[in-house]
Amino acid sequence: MPTSRHAAHATSFWRDRPVFVTGGTGLVGSWLVRRLVAAEADVVCLVRDWAPQSELVRAGLIERVKVVRGDVCDQALLERTLGEYEINTVIHLAAQTIVGIANRNPISTFETNIQGTWALLEACRRSPLVKQIVVASSDKAYGDQPDLPYDETTPLQGQHPYDVSKSCADLIAHTYAQSYGMPICITRCGNFYGGGDLNWNRIIPGTIRSVTRGERPVIRSDGSYIRDYFYVEDGAAAYMLLAEQMAARPELWGEAFNFSNELQITVLDLVARVLAAMRSSLEPDVRGEASNEILHQYLSAAKARRLLDWSPLFTLDSALDKTIAWYTEFFESQAQAAQTVSATQTVHAAR
Repeated sequence: MPTSRHAAHATSFWRDRPVFVTGGTGLVGSWLVRRLVAAEADVVCLVRDWAPQSELVRAGLIERVKVVRGDVCDQALLERTLGEYEINTVIHLAAQTIVGIANRNPISTFETNIQGTWALLEACRRSPLVKQIVVASSDKAYGDQPDLPYDETTPLQGQHPYDVSKSCADLIAHTYAQSYGMPICITRCGNFYGGGDLNWNRIIPGTIRSVTRGERPVIRSDGSYIRDYFYVEDGAAAYMLLAEQMAARPELWGEAFNFSNELQITVLDLVARVLAAMRSSLEPDVRGEASNEILHQYLSAAKARRLLDWSPLFTLDSALDKTIAWYTEFFESQAQAAQTVSATQTVHAAR
């Protein structure tokens, strides 16, 4: 396990602390809940859709937290939850995160990502026990910019549906911090990846699944797009570190922070790394079909390193190894479950 200044979070800070996590069944949410439970926090998760294959459920974490069923746009529900569970720390991750879905269904994306953010922050404004609020924005909030890398002074100017939804949510969080003096910090991370991501149209899980099946991995763009890929466990650790720092340093309230390994990786290079790690000779199927995508994007994390003494826990290669190991186990368990079902059906048919 890698070591770091912030690898072990202050147990005394998190022990018995009432923490509200939106998006707990999502990729980052599941790993965040794992870390919070390990730190002995009193975790409450907002869950909209039942996702039995999510890491939150598969790992049994859902049995160790309180669950509120509902939608992040339901302000009354959020306010009731914050009050009845006496929440101190809020980490807002709930979002529609798929660019293609946003292009096809912009309204549902706007509702979840924009309305969901103002509903939560308004509920927090009316809840005096809330002491820290971490709002997950995205590098996509910056839109397409000529100057790289993006730092926190780069304007927020998304142009396409997903990017605009993150720009708007980011600005809403900023106005609640500035206008009402609320204890809010904003995170902007790159493309998350890691075990538990079951959105197969994303490049890493889709590539791993294709290789496991002996199929050529599909690249929907031309493969030249440059992205900032960020491991999910690093994201979960960064959110917790930021909440801890906010509690001790009110001067951080209202600030935004980029978190990044500060690497420029093309989609083709990333797929090649996954293929090499899986010892596969398959060639990717490059289709050049992507639209409304930013061509070149990566982040500077200098501010987080300077003000938070932050550094990533994992390199790209070590994180890819952990990710591939997770999916290998996942597909093996699925195959075993399918065999069990098939054997049971055979027995029943023979009777």
